[in-house]
Amino acid sequence: MSSEQIDPGELSIRVAMHPRDTNPGGTIFGGVILSHLDVAGGIEARKQADRLFVTVAMRGIDFIAPVFVGDVVSFYTRTIKVGRTSVTVGVIVEAMRYRNSDEVVRVMEAEAVYVAVDENRRPIPIADCGLRIAD
Repeated sequence: MSSEQIDPGELSIRVAMHPRDTNPGGTIFGGVILSHLDVAGGIEARKQADRLFVTVAMRGIDFIAPVFVGDVVSFYTRTIKVGRTSVTVGVIVEAMRYRNSDEVVRVMEAEAVYVAVDENRRPIPIADCGLRIAD
């Protein structure tokens, strides 16, 4: 994914990074960022239908720059595609640097795919979920 071609979308969540999130190199674990990315993407998917969505794939995960303790990390999401049972969400992650709040850096980009499921965790068509139509 090329960062110049991607609309950042809406702010879904914002999280401050803490020392417990660091790896031995002193930066934030990529898995910590991916966990928050998954939550943000799920929030975006849920806008499409009032159902439970589960993550089925993450694609095009690009770690662009490190994240440091104290950085405030923002997760911007936008719906890329709505399929029969799935929603593909683009996520852009930016960090406002702790030591210089004027510095905001794009640190990650990815796409996540979520599938609507019923109470038995079986895929269900989104059209059966009460699709929410934006005004």
